[in-house]
Amino acid sequence: MAYKLNQITIRTNNSKEGMKNIGDVWMDITSGKLPILFDSEHEFQQGISPISKYSNYSSDENGDYDLTIMAVTTDFLKKMDEEVEKGLYKKYVEKDENGEIGVCTKKAWEKVWSEQKSGFIQRTFTADFESIVPREYTKDGKAHCYLYISIY
Repeated sequence: MAYKLNQITIRTNNSKEGMKNIGDVWMDITSGKLPILFDSEHEFQQGISPISKYSNYSSDENGDYDLTIMAVTTDFLKKMDEEVEKGLYKKYVEKDENGEIGVCTKKAWEKVWSEQKSGFIQRTFTADFESIVPREYTKDGKAHCYLYISIY
């Protein structure tokens, strides 16, 4: 009998070790070791996308937080866009011309941290969401990153 996980949560931070742990979890998910994108029998789950949820912050981006990787349908991002329209979240969209996910994601988060430091945004540190799309799944061959940051 095949099974799949809807989500997995780890407690981590933005230290070097924390970033390694995040990378390890993603490797386990993309390889099928953790059955989120694939079920336990390695069958790809059609119609779902992985989304990162950052929550339960101990303080801010410098402290510990929960990282939950969730399997969601396309409706999830539509609902997040509605939250942006309500002013509860701010959306950041970045891409990398060379298709590097890490570069794309780093650009998006650096923009968030810059706007936060300058006072342009005030984060709530309640729940933030990230969707990354590898170049293999895009029409333009570029990596894309979408961040939804909760704001006051």
